[in-house]
Amino acid sequence: MTRTIVESKTRTAIIGFDQPFCVIGERINPTGRKILAAELEAGDFSTVERDALAQVAAGANVLDINAGVVYNSNPNPNETEPPLMTRIIELVQGLVDMPLCIDSSVPAALEAGLAAAEGRPLLNSVTGEEERLELVLPLVKKYNVPVVAISNDDSGISEDPDVRFAVAKKIVERAADFGIPAHDIVVDPLVMPIGAMATAGQQVFALVRRLRQELGVNTTCGASNISFGLPNRHGINNAFLPMAIGAGMTSAIMNPCALPVGAKAIAAKRAEVAAAGILLPDEMDDESFCALFGLGSTRYRPGREMEAIRAANLLGNHDAHGSAWIRFNKPPEAEGAEGGRRGRAGGRRRRG
Repeated sequence: MTRTIVESKTRTAIIGFDQPFCVIGERINPTGRKILAAELEAGDFSTVERDALAQVAAGANVLDINAGVVYNSNPNPNETEPPLMTRIIELVQGLVDMPLCIDSSVPAALEAGLAAAEGRPLLNSVTGEEERLELVLPLVKKYNVPVVAISNDDSGISEDPDVRFAVAKKIVERAADFGIPAHDIVVDPLVMPIGAMATAGQQVFALVRRLRQELGVNTTCGASNISFGLPNRHGINNAFLPMAIGAGMTSAIMNPCALPVGAKAIAAKRAEVAAAGILLPDEMDDESFCALFGLGSTRYRPGREMEAIRAANLLGNHDAHGSAWIRFNKPPEAEGAEGGRRGRAGGRRRRG
């Protein structure tokens, strides 16, 4: 059985055919997050700290670290990203002992991350582009780490799954030239948005099966890509992930957390309730209010996708005696339990 080992100082995450699905938390990434990008440029790491703790509490097995901020003061990422990568990794390692995935398109930032990371991180990523192969594969060999291999090359991203398979095969073969074994290659076959390509789901399922059977490699993906641009993205993601797992996918880069309900949404719902003439106890706090009216939670908690993954682990016999599923569905012992797990505010709930 193919197993890819990712380690922190004292903890190990195993990506493998015979293992529970590996969740790589994607939240520590400023791409598309203007507030986080501004905070990082200003030296404010409070959101990074919160995201690291929340993802671990939600069940992430590995934390992806991306420092891809384009500073207003210096738009050259080759200068700004390596020291920022080092700082974020050191910060996260001081908060949580979790295996890391070092994520960058800047080779100097990848090497800075490898130098700072304890244990055996996953490197994200190499592509089939010749320049990228020549820059990244020597780092993979030098530091003896596993690497994510993305199935695009100098011609771009092909819509033809056979072409994407050929790119993955090329990367595996080139890695072997450097003495890098196939079990240290985690292929991302590239998930296309289902809204733009009706066969996107079928393509990735077929690709995952082929990558497993013919190349013997583990696989990953950006899970939310499948639902991009469509309503009720969680509903699509929740169907996609178990189907991908059933096809043989062994990990995903994704958000394990359900984001907290914001103050504006709560205020709007309270106004709606008041306008309907519904009287509520004066002492009802926001968390109890959200639970009562189905808004979610004011705290970070495991997202709906994590429920689907844990159910798939159980059904795929990757959850011994169902222990992980049972733990996931037990309510917290008391209000304020670590990670803001499920349960109403204001008192204890008995365990089932």
